[in-house]
Amino acid sequence: MQKRIDLFPITARVEKDRLKIADHDLTTLAETYGTPLYLYDRATLDHAVSEYKSALASHYPQPASVTYAGKAFLCLAIAQWTQLQSLTVDCTGEGEIAIAVEAGVPRANILVHGVNKSVADLAAAVRHANTIVVDNLYELDRIRSHFSGQAQLPDLWLRLLPGVSVTTHHTHTQTGHHESKFGMTREEFMEAVDICREYNLPLKGIHFHQGSNFRDPEPLIPAIEMALDLAQKIGFTGEWHFCPGGGWGVAYHEDELPSPSIESYVRGIAEAVIEGCETRGLILPHLHLEPGRSLVARAGVAIYQVGAVKKRGEKTWLLTDGGMADNPRFALYGARYACLPVSGLGGERSDYVSIAGPYCESGDIVIENLLMPSVETGALIAIPVAGAYHLSMSSNYNGARRPAVLWLEQGRVQVIQRRETHQDLLDRDMR
Repeated sequence: MQKRIDLFPITARVEKDRLKIADHDLTTLAETYGTPLYLYDRATLDHAVSEYKSALASHYPQPASVTYAGKAFLCLAIAQWTQLQSLTVDCTGEGEIAIAVEAGVPRANILVHGVNKSVADLAAAVRHANTIVVDNLYELDRIRSHFSGQAQLPDLWLRLLPGVSVTTHHTHTQTGHHESKFGMTREEFMEAVDICREYNLPLKGIHFHQGSNFRDPEPLIPAIEMALDLAQKIGFTGEWHFCPGGGWGVAYHEDELPSPSIESYVRGIAEAVIEGCETRGLILPHLHLEPGRSLVARAGVAIYQVGAVKKRGEKTWLLTDGGMADNPRFALYGARYACLPVSGLGGERSDYVSIAGPYCESGDIVIENLLMPSVETGALIAIPVAGAYHLSMSSNYNGARRPAVLWLEQGRVQVIQRRETHQDLLDRDMR
């Protein structure tokens, strides 16, 4: 059981056979706030940021920044927390920009991504952001034609498609291979450089991203080399910015423990950038990392209640009140998870179960074939590593109402998102 506990937030403890996080009893939280319920543990978030900052301070001698990926999960409270940690916030489109602005994130700390930014997205970026990562030549032309000459045009970084893959899901979480929809080929990249020079656009950096939830930093090295070759051709003479993306993995299942080392990831990138710049006579750039899920995934826990137990031959189904509508990752990627009952943790793990939600979709599965203690109808279960790409990709399928979200600290519980209501489902409908 201890290995499974190690997937939960760093404050997770078992007391009197019940699971607690930040000293809060999860049964009490579920009874008070209802289920499905999502919890975010501040101590775990703070610890992850500290690991990244410490590694950068140890291995990179120039300015370096950590960026929070809004797409992992963004709400006002999370955006406000990022500023307590002096993080940049990566926003995709005007919706996430609006959340960041409302939360008080200053212009200097807003960076805008997106593979097909509309004129409205770009207008919001020009108004509120410090940096736009330019994905393609069409987007650069929109910036040139609509916004060149603006007094406060954000810095532009060009997104390179390095054509080098990392080891992760072959279709859905690889972004750096030749057939990816993201970024520019070397030829397109140099054409973008020429356009920036011709129209005096503020080209200040290079970005690439190779994939998400990978564990081996080695494939980053040839992509870094390629990016530095292009930086040499550009001939940056003052401060410039370099971001080799993010996507460093986390353990979702006890078979994947230990989680990959943040320190080794940062060290590998820093050493490659330092050596590569020395070889090419380049000024060391301001280095930016986009940790994504490795900042926020472990901080999150999903609490469900079991409504039915079905035995089908050799298979036992636990049917819960949440699933695909709040966590589509199994349906998208075949993601693996662990799970623990909220109480009765001392029971022998004797049953292989599959856990599914209430929705009319055969892909509405959260976990398949996991060894668990015996769980009965009405029991509460807790699924760890639920902080990234659950709620941000949630839906109202079958009229599902998105769950309440709690922020946990020692001695403090705060509702940071209320549970959606039936009225919320109707408010967009015209009468």
